[in-house]
Amino acid sequence: MPVRLPSARHSGHLTQRVLKRGSHWDSLRVLKSRNAPLDIHPEVQEALAHNQPVVSLETALVTHGLPLPHCLEVPLAMEANVRATGAVPATIGFIDGRVKVGLERHELERLANRVHNPVKVSRRDVAATIATRKDGGTTCSSTLIFSALAGIKVFATGGMGGVHRGAENSLDISADLHELTRCPVGLVSSGVKSILDIKRTLEYMETLGVPVVAYSETKDFPAFFSPKSGFKVPWNTDNPKIAAEILHEQWRLGMDNGVMFAVPIPESYHEAGETIEEHITQAIAESEENGMASAGNDVTPWLLNRVRELSEGQSLESNIALLKNNALVGGRIAVQYSQLQGSSPTFQPSGLRSVNKDVAVEPNVFQDTAKKSPGLSELHPKPANVVVVGCAAIDIIAQGDNEVNPALAPHSTIPGTVNLTLGGVARNIAEAATRVTSTAYPGTSSLLVAPIGEDSFGHVLAEQISRKGMRTDGLVPVHEHTAVCNMVLDGQGSLVGGVSDMDITEDFSPESVIPQLQRHSPEYVVFDGNLKSDTIKRLVDHSQKHGIKSLFEPTSIYKSTRILPAVKAAIDEGPTQAPIGHFTPNTLELLEVYERARSEDYDLMASQWWWSCIDNLSLGSNFRMELEQLARRSVDDADPSKGTLAFLIDQGIAQIAVHLLPFFQHIWIKCGSNGVIAVMHIPGNVAASTGFARQRSNIAKRCVVAQGRNKDIVVLKHFPALKAESPTNVTGAGDSFVGTLIAGIASIASDGNTIYDPQGLENIVNTAQQAAVLTLQSHEAVSPLLSTMKKL
Repeated sequence: MPVRLPSARHSGHLTQRVLKRGSHWDSLRVLKSRNAPLDIHPEVQEALAHNQPVVSLETALVTHGLPLPHCLEVPLAMEANVRATGAVPATIGFIDGRVKVGLERHELERLANRVHNPVKVSRRDVAATIATRKDGGTTCSSTLIFSALAGIKVFATGGMGGVHRGAENSLDISADLHELTRCPVGLVSSGVKSILDIKRTLEYMETLGVPVVAYSETKDFPAFFSPKSGFKVPWNTDNPKIAAEILHEQWRLGMDNGVMFAVPIPESYHEAGETIEEHITQAIAESEENGMASAGNDVTPWLLNRVRELSEGQSLESNIALLKNNALVGGRIAVQYSQLQGSSPTFQPSGLRSVNKDVAVEPNVFQDTAKKSPGLSELHPKPANVVVVGCAAIDIIAQGDNEVNPALAPHSTIPGTVNLTLGGVARNIAEAATRVTSTAYPGTSSLLVAPIGEDSFGHVLAEQISRKGMRTDGLVPVHEHTAVCNMVLDGQGSLVGGVSDMDITEDFSPESVIPQLQRHSPEYVVFDGNLKSDTIKRLVDHSQKHGIKSLFEPTSIYKSTRILPAVKAAIDEGPTQAPIGHFTPNTLELLEVYERARSEDYDLMASQWWWSCIDNLSLGSNFRMELEQLARRSVDDADPSKGTLAFLIDQGIAQIAVHLLPFFQHIWIKCGSNGVIAVMHIPGNVAASTGFARQRSNIAKRCVVAQGRNKDIVVLKHFPALKAESPTNVTGAGDSFVGTLIAGIASIASDGNTIYDPQGLENIVNTAQQAAVLTLQSHEAVSPLLSTMKKL
């Protein structure tokens, strides 16, 4: 018989009703009826519906507490530690004035990068933050509120607020203390912030009736950086089961207050804590001397920064250590609590999961229908205007320690590191296109269509794709192994060997892709060269018949010619325009495609279509003269050592690109440190209305413009490479370029700029180059910073 949740009752004080009934569903329905701006992540909602362990995490440390890059790395590590215990993390924050209980990766990155000037949100700030549509980081106070509303029983953080030193005069007492009197949540922290008055804080909590339990073998209350503050508390335990039982007994008795579990900092940081306490004393003395002690809200950040300076960063290192440790403790307590409540055995993590048709689980009543995040949270996502088809893979890279003799590696194991990352050309392109929709191109919606195996790697791939903010409704489960590339490197980073299992992409059939194209009717479809030629041919044919523009990313020299059977088939049917809208090769891939296109296998340059197109372009001596002038320009005016653009003529790059225009309307040649060459064919029927209709060649701006016989326009323009400081990873830079490029081309920008406008072309290509630079400087296949990138 289906399980149904009780209907809402619409009277009484909301928070009190949540706590006293012991169930949060009715109150959530009340908030839903009021269109409350609260979104509970589907993974969190599903876990709560099955009494699975969930741990909430705050975001004030993301927006205000930690500097970059720690403000992103630490919360991600805390989420990972919660998951390591078997619990589900629910990081809480404000995005555009909506409360998010469970953040997607891209939302967390948005708060960490602080581009929208997030505010610090306590109870008093909640309504104002929502009304003004602000981003915000939740303090302990507001995190407790929304944990209780959602039904989350454990919250892990660093240090709670308390009674400030001198509060007998200033009355400066944190709202965190009062919140624990009305939110039945276990707060796991390392005591209160070390700059506070610990003695008075404990006395005040006793007055409020809030239980304080030392999570250790002794009753010593920790002093944040130190395991002992010199004060004792009535209760202690180091057993997560007993901690969970304390919470459970309060729930059984209908008690409305929470519990504070005070966890000492990990033992390896005890010694440093003594020195840091001395720095705290000095910082407090300085604040009293310079008047900062009476500066209100500014005193706490000033003190923390001063302590960080005095300790030369040791306080930050210790702070990070206790945050990560508290996440582990919180996860363990949450797991024990869920067992006491009786968890459902049918629960599976979100991602790839089967559905039990006999159980009707409460729907996610707080999923934002106006601004859904582009992952599994969307039950009915809007159609995508860019669909990317091809490979999604997991890369496993094992690298030996550089101190180990490489001769010892064969037939044995050696110490080193093993990292698992997401890869696959199509996946990388789709992630880049998704990320740049945050700020650079908000008019674009992209979808990855790729096969994933029904195995553990497939589960990881789907879950991690979702956590990066990408849509997963285009992933197609199949009965094969998920694409995996396993590489072994020596200590110097040289490839020792590896195994690549990519058959799943080779076998991906057009029957699995075409329904997605029919469903979305995208403006653009992107194919990567990992697909088989027959699949690409079917998809190009479908795209042409339904007016979908295409982009082909060749992937490698070997796979670059897989597009040619599709081109030949289209030419044989008598096309009215180039079969492929966009082509994004590097110079070697361009040469390979050209040589194969004119070989006996295809002989495409002998077709009547090719001769007609080349004749209409009518590129004569003036074009060649201007091209020679361009070839004499330096690759980079700021770096003469790079030489000139002579390779355009010496290697035949310009001529080859022009000869391929009948097959690929626009060609974007990735030249590495030499920048990008754009070669475009603007048809005569639209050329007159474009910005290039009024343009002439401008060698100073590295642009050659030629007018054809039927008003067609050919544009050849060089874009110098943007400077990349200390590149760390070349993998994914080209994919980031392509993903950002297609997002820019497909975007419905308010200023109306397109690639057919000189300034629009400049902006789109340089923005794509900036994406490539960010990825070059990142250890990930696509830099998370693309989410905050502005259009150039």
